[in-house]
Amino acid sequence: MNMPIPNRKSDSIGRTEGTLTAPSASTRKALLSSKLNPPTFRASQVPRRHLNEQVVDAPTGKLVLVRAPAGFGKTTTMAQIAAHLQENEVATAWLTLDEADNDVSRFLWCLQSAVSRLLQDDPPADTAEEQRNGTAGDVALDIVARLARERGAFTLFLDDFERIREQAVLGLVRQIIEHLPRRGQLVIGSRTLPDLTLGRLRAHGHLLEIDAAQLRFTPEETADFLLCKRGLALAQHELERIQDRTEGWVTALWLASLALEGHDAPSEFIERFSGADRAIAEYLAEEVLARQNAQTRDFLLQTSVLRHLNVPLCQALVPGVDCEAMLERLDAANVFLTPIEGEQRSYRYHSLFADFLRATLERERPGAARDLHRAASEWYETQDRPVPAIDHALEGGDHARAISLLNEHADSLLAKGRMRLLARWFDALPAQMLRDNPHLQVVHIWAVCFTRGPHETLALLDSTGLMETRDPAIRAHIQSIEPLVLAMMDRHDHAYIRGQTGLERLPTDSPFADMALINAMANVYSVLGRHDEAHALLDKGRDIEGGHSSEFNVMYSESVEGIIDLQEGRQRQAAARFRLAVNASRRGLSFSHSSGNAWAGVLHASTLYEADQLAEAARLLHVYVPLARDVGLADHMILGDTMLSRIAFHNGDVDGAFQILTGLEHIGRVRQLDRVVAGARLERSRLLLLQGHGRAALQELERAEDPDLWCWIARMRLTANDLEYLELARLRWEINAGDADRASADLAAAHDQARLATRHRRALKLALLRAMALYRAGAPAEAFEQFTGVLREACGEGFLRLIVDEGPLAGRLLRDFNADRKGRQSSSDDPILQEYRERLLEAFGHLPADTPETDDPRQGLIEPLTRKEIRVLQLLAEGYSNSAMAEKLFVSDSTVRTHLRNINAKLGARSRTQAVAIARRLGLIG
Repeated sequence: MNMPIPNRKSDSIGRTEGTLTAPSASTRKALLSSKLNPPTFRASQVPRRHLNEQVVDAPTGKLVLVRAPAGFGKTTTMAQIAAHLQENEVATAWLTLDEADNDVSRFLWCLQSAVSRLLQDDPPADTAEEQRNGTAGDVALDIVARLARERGAFTLFLDDFERIREQAVLGLVRQIIEHLPRRGQLVIGSRTLPDLTLGRLRAHGHLLEIDAAQLRFTPEETADFLLCKRGLALAQHELERIQDRTEGWVTALWLASLALEGHDAPSEFIERFSGADRAIAEYLAEEVLARQNAQTRDFLLQTSVLRHLNVPLCQALVPGVDCEAMLERLDAANVFLTPIEGEQRSYRYHSLFADFLRATLERERPGAARDLHRAASEWYETQDRPVPAIDHALEGGDHARAISLLNEHADSLLAKGRMRLLARWFDALPAQMLRDNPHLQVVHIWAVCFTRGPHETLALLDSTGLMETRDPAIRAHIQSIEPLVLAMMDRHDHAYIRGQTGLERLPTDSPFADMALINAMANVYSVLGRHDEAHALLDKGRDIEGGHSSEFNVMYSESVEGIIDLQEGRQRQAAARFRLAVNASRRGLSFSHSSGNAWAGVLHASTLYEADQLAEAARLLHVYVPLARDVGLADHMILGDTMLSRIAFHNGDVDGAFQILTGLEHIGRVRQLDRVVAGARLERSRLLLLQGHGRAALQELERAEDPDLWCWIARMRLTANDLEYLELARLRWEINAGDADRASADLAAAHDQARLATRHRRALKLALLRAMALYRAGAPAEAFEQFTGVLREACGEGFLRLIVDEGPLAGRLLRDFNADRKGRQSSSDDPILQEYRERLLEAFGHLPADTPETDDPRQGLIEPLTRKEIRVLQLLAEGYSNSAMAEKLFVSDSTVRTHLRNINAKLGARSRTQAVAIARRLGLIG
């Protein structure tokens, strides 16, 4: 808790506003005003000039972290820093966070508004139609890009960051920090240590930390505050005593100053002033509360249940009082009330003060809170705001009312994919109250399915007894949930058997359940390789719904179609479908925060990755992969973490790449998903192979062996295993570290088999690997002939990473192929294909030049390398960036650059990659 100051946010705005589909102008104005405006200084605040200058004098600090326990004046300090920066002509913007900002949609909308204010460019769209034009990923990419392009000095403030727990939001903030321009800065205020890769920022000198020790008032500041700002008459020994008691804790000083106003015996009060933070706050609140008249005291207690106060809402709870006058009086008296500017005046209580008031209310008037929550719930219901209405009903223990509201609104929230919100509400309801309400039991099961995964879903389904229901409406949902859950557990054969029975009963009286079943079974058909049946089933579903499909089901069906397109080699069409799938979830909600949208989002990110748009893909993956992990979507966890690992490796963060795979393997073991564990091991083997560690890569492949698992995978068309499976990984190893001739023959057979099965993307990968095998086996003419077909097909569909991810060997094949084509001077060479080859070569980056063999390899060494230089070479060969090497060697970036210059000079190399190639030929590194 910070010092009580005006213009702070209302903790309940996100929760009470519900969805942001089409908020009224007044609602938008109040929301943005409460969140985008920094606090206004009061005369009692003490300037922290040394902290202001510390921030201004930290030009390399991308992140300024103001971290301290509650009440140390973080917000006040940040607001003063903002004012100081503005005086120095630095553009600033402010965003105060609350619990509702754990919803990615809400966070992005508010952040977009803050960035627009910061950069003074186009504000966010105000109309519902305009809000539906993009995706969560689009908005995230736009925000990062707009900030990255800014050339002027700017600072963005994010306050109350400890409220953020959602990994997707944390991932977005990491991306913003990483891509800040030279003159851009982020200031974060938080009670806790945020998960923002602080170690790396600290090591690179990009982090400035302001902690509790720096925020504490010095004795001089305490004297200035109490004597000059608060106007108290205290002796020096009293000042020293209160400084000793509070240890410069800002809010304790503030609360003490309130209690000391007009106190007859300040020394006695100061002597009694002690205890833990909460005890101090409660004691001082009693001192303040006891000094209020009866009407004011009663108003404070009765409105303590509200997180957001305005005149009509307060009037509903305290009808006999002039609430407008009361709120104005409390604001003027500075009694722990923070005004929120807007068209309709609204306020919030200081959080600790509100806690104390609620405890006092319960102690003095047992049961009163229940009636007050009910009144608040009824008021929100009259305002057509079901989300806060249900919240208040639950907080007041009025479960019957909450259930009544849920009966009315649960279906629409389900269709919009509000799974997390629904799951939270159902967790707050006693299980016995749902036993006689199968409709809500079914909604609860759907919510659990898409927030906590299949195992908890089956347990809940079993506990409800709905498996035996004869109610046709409920049975329609059960017959949809069963195959979906089984498919999520990789039990597609069982899902097919269960789902077939349900399909025979369509249509039912439950359109959502019908389409969910059709989508689930279309996905099962796809995995079983029955693509024509999957297409026919999806067409049938569209006919049944007649164009009135829910946002959630549109997302699902388009994603299934896209997966089929992808496996059959139609990369461009798949990309269009995945984008449509992500867009579909915005029809009824600004940005869907359900795992279903994560399902489409990971797939959409995969097409961006394939097009070599690595930064954009990474930003989306940081949003969607954590959501996929929550549910345990095997394909999406494997795909997502594999892409994140490859991007990290590409960026030179080798340790980060392996850490991601270790986390993936751990999740697979915990969730008992053998395919996830095996997928992590396959990718780890691939990275080790790229580093030149052939033996370690082979050992990792041996760890991935599981005959039963891979036999089952071979029968399925699983998205994550279309291009990555044990047989292909072994052939890749043979090409790079084993018998390339033998691999070539095996690849030819595997390629023909993939073509017959219409697995054209897989066939393309196998054809590429065969060209690489022929090239390494010393048959360049055959390799180039094979590679020609690969390039034509890949160019037509825009495949890039499919080729580039095979590493330097594929790059050298491309380089020599281009040289061969140039030597032939063919007039028939397609200019589009030429441009594509240039893009590919650019994506590969620097490739090692061929070095001539000598009778004595050591003749290429001008001067012996030092031990440290050999270590730098080894790290360079393993893919580490300069900064990563500096971190591992505990030296500066400039020292690493010096080592590299010396290495090139001693080896006679012209580039990093050539230095590695020469070092390997000389036997200096493995």
